[in-house]
Amino acid sequence: MMTVMTTLPWGRELTRDDLDALPDDGHRHELLDGVLIMSPAPGRRHQRALARLHLLMAAAAPAELEVLFAPFDVILARDTILEPDLLIAARSAFTDRDLPGPPLLAVEILSPSTRRFDLLLKKARFEAAGCPSYWVIDPDEPSIIAWDLVDGTYAETAHVRGADTFRARSPFAVEFRPNDLVG
Repeated sequence: MMTVMTTLPWGRELTRDDLDALPDDGHRHELLDGVLIMSPAPGRRHQRALARLHLLMAAAAPAELEVLFAPFDVILARDTILEPDLLIAARSAFTDRDLPGPPLLAVEILSPSTRRFDLLLKKARFEAAGCPSYWVIDPDEPSIIAWDLVDGTYAETAHVRGADTFRARSPFAVEFRPNDLVG
């Protein structure tokens, strides 16, 4: 007989075990400092940008790196499990179930329901965990903002809009125009 959690525990932070006990309800479930964050399935524009970015990054990635898209757990702490829209890490760093530690690059595609979470809280948690690069793509503008870790703090390294070309060096060389992700 399978046990299904119907309520969340009260009076304590949630953990990986609590997250694992949640039913598959079609929502994205993440933990941030023990707090459950749920978000609805993303829209078409978001998914188009993510699919195109994944194809572009996977084609450019060196063989020792793996490019994955959500849902895939990134374990930053026992009570902080995030699912960036796209992540890149060394193939050897992954388990079959998750990435136990920060990726080399975490990318979020902004949605109206997750904009503030992606720009503030997720960015801060990846920064604190030592994730070398964090990108946020806005499919509505379209644009990309890229941050790289410098002395433990994210420094904005690019803010590219529309038909201008974004050029990244980390975690590997790649270039694209934000317009190409959504057009």
